[in-house]
Amino acid sequence: MLSYILPFIILIIVVVFIHEYGHYYFAKKYGVGVTDFSIGFGKEIFGWNDNSGTRWKICWIPLGGYVKFFGDRNVFSQADQEKLIQKYDENDRKKLFVLKPLYQRTLIVFGGPLANFLLALVIFFSIYVFVGKDFTPAVINEVQKGSPAMTGGLKENDIILEIDGNEVLSIMDVSKYITMSTGDEIDFKVKRSYDDLVFKIKPNLVLSEDNLGNQIKKRIVGIKLGAYNNEINHVKLGPTQAIYHATQEVYYVCISSLKYIGAMFFGKADTSQLGGPIRIAKISGQVAEFGVLAFISMMAYISISLGLINLFPIPMLDGGHLMFYAFEKVLGRPLSQKTQEGFFRIGLFLLLSLMFFTTFNDLKDLGLLN
Repeated sequence: MLSYILPFIILIIVVVFIHEYGHYYFAKKYGVGVTDFSIGFGKEIFGWNDNSGTRWKICWIPLGGYVKFFGDRNVFSQADQEKLIQKYDENDRKKLFVLKPLYQRTLIVFGGPLANFLLALVIFFSIYVFVGKDFTPAVINEVQKGSPAMTGGLKENDIILEIDGNEVLSIMDVSKYITMSTGDEIDFKVKRSYDDLVFKIKPNLVLSEDNLGNQIKKRIVGIKLGAYNNEINHVKLGPTQAIYHATQEVYYVCISSLKYIGAMFFGKADTSQLGGPIRIAKISGQVAEFGVLAFISMMAYISISLGLINLFPIPMLDGGHLMFYAFEKVLGRPLSQKTQEGFFRIGLFLLLSLMFFTTFNDLKDLGLLN
């Protein structure tokens, strides 16, 4: 159990700290007072005050964190600013978040997700520069009899060029693109002799185990891959190439995640794979056993997920605040406090529903529910 908990805590602390520091950085840049910088919720374990009066602290429940601004209960659009202005003197007003220009409030809120995307970029960039990236072309060594691949027209010695429009740069990409596909059919573009051909393959959905031994519903097409000419091409990249491929990876994860979530809403994707803190803890512990590189790579993907989810237009999340600021920009004034509170209740219901659903999946994954 400790082997799961410790990597999970390390992962959460790093990813959450980076997210909250994004808010903190822009808040300090624009002169907003910050009273608390917390990693975790609940009772404080330990903490300290810096010279500007911010309380930095670690709390008992490591499932998130927050930055609390001077004089604010939240960072929604402040509808009744007159009462707020009367409550503070001129010096304190300069530190109030809600009295800052709209663009500054937007950047302060967007700073959290932005920091998560930048963390992932730095991780991928560092891996590609110091460890390298695989560019081994993916060649089909075997097409299983009666498989979707054979039915769809794929053949031995085909070199896979693209899957669903995504360029296949290495063998590693094939499994990733098949797993993240959501359509009824997967488009394979292959090179056969001197021709580029496109085939539509309808995968089978099979209950299987991933590389970590977890039960998943796997999309199977029935091919076995090998290296082109049996040569592995693993290359350390220069800074320009590394930042390009790191950006491409972050972009792909964001787009494919949005497509997958959209497919779940329409019943075309496996909702049982949606997990919460328990599953993240389990997987982070399993990945940590494969070494530091695998664990850091997972940290990058979790960081992207945290940044992306926080941009959803749901009150209580950063995207909810940005949604209110968009209304404020269009209307020329903030929404009424009553309207915002109504949205807040809807957001709370959605988040609680999501927490219940992911926890239910986590317990099923642990075998505690049938």
